[in-house]
Amino acid sequence: MSGRHALPSRGGKLYREIAKFGIVGASGFVVNLAVFNLIRAAVHWQPVRASVVATACAVLGNYVGLRYFAYRDQDRDGGGRKELGLFLFFSAVGLVIENGVLYATTYGLGWQSTLSYNVSKFLGIGIATLFRFWSYRTWVFGAAEATPPHTVARGGPQEAVLQATWERT
Repeated sequence: MSGRHALPSRGGKLYREIAKFGIVGASGFVVNLAVFNLIRAAVHWQPVRASVVATACAVLGNYVGLRYFAYRDQDRDGGGRKELGLFLFFSAVGLVIENGVLYATTYGLGWQSTLSYNVSKFLGIGIATLFRFWSYRTWVFGAAEATPPHTVARGGPQEAVLQATWERT
């Protein structure tokens, strides 16, 4: 095979990764806002408390979507516990970012209406999503580039070292 279809470009891989992350994120966004508004309407919890529960629900669904859809091709090397731990850690940081925006607008600026809560959630989710994309990609699931195939080194010790280095990157 030759031409532009021979090897996918690095930019094309990034665009596909962003698209898959976006699909998972969009479903998490819907879950987040739906659970938030349901809790606010049915149970009448304070906005930040309801938002924390809604964000936690979305995070659980997003892990499944990211692990088995967006980053399903990534080698795990038996690192499932480490991966889940890092995912939960960075998700918690995202939760603080997202709900910090809601807290600041609700209690700092005094915006206390259903519309302002939802606008604040939308803004907080957007900021937290940028952080989550970077952290999940960098630390949790690794770069979305497929690992090179394992080949046998043929040219002696120097080539074997180069091959081993290539396989680790």
